[in-house]
Amino acid sequence: MKYLILSLIFFCHLGHAQTPKQEVPADYGYRVKVGEQAPGFTTVTANGETVRLSDFNGKVIMLQFTASWCGVCRKEMPHIEKEIWQKHKDNPDFTLFGIDLDEPKEKVQKFANDIPVTYPLLLDPKGKIFYKYAEKGAGVTRNVIVDKDGKIVYMTRLFKQEEFDEMKKVINDLLGE
Repeated sequence: MKYLILSLIFFCHLGHAQTPKQEVPADYGYRVKVGEQAPGFTTVTANGETVRLSDFNGKVIMLQFTASWCGVCRKEMPHIEKEIWQKHKDNPDFTLFGIDLDEPKEKVQKFANDIPVTYPLLLDPKGKIFYKYAEKGAGVTRNVIVDKDGKIVYMTRLFKQEEFDEMKKVINDLLGE
């Protein structure tokens, strides 16, 4: 009986393995840290639907900060669409939002069509969401992965293939895939 209990504890622990703590370079310009609760927000999609981060508690969330004028964002977004969104969009435990920095909805809608991406883009007037996560003057190309408990577990800056691949692995691990 003792071994049965120990085995159950061991296998339960494996099922809830924690993502290794990431060391985020200071020059990434984040205001938040890995392990902290993701700052909440309420905004609308480019299609006018209200989104509250708190409505997605219990899900793995990817926040992709972007803007139409950002060349690196334009390079990264097709990878996010193909390698992350298309893979996980039907998983009820996952959601992904692009957060467009301070652009009007018409420009954001055109941007989504031009890339093209099908994941929802949120409006961020005056950067109110962006500046909860990043310092003033920090570059826009960045991703934040939030676990099912609402804690930040991984953050990227710019588009670096190795970092992007690690982010995909973190998402897969959090989803148990």
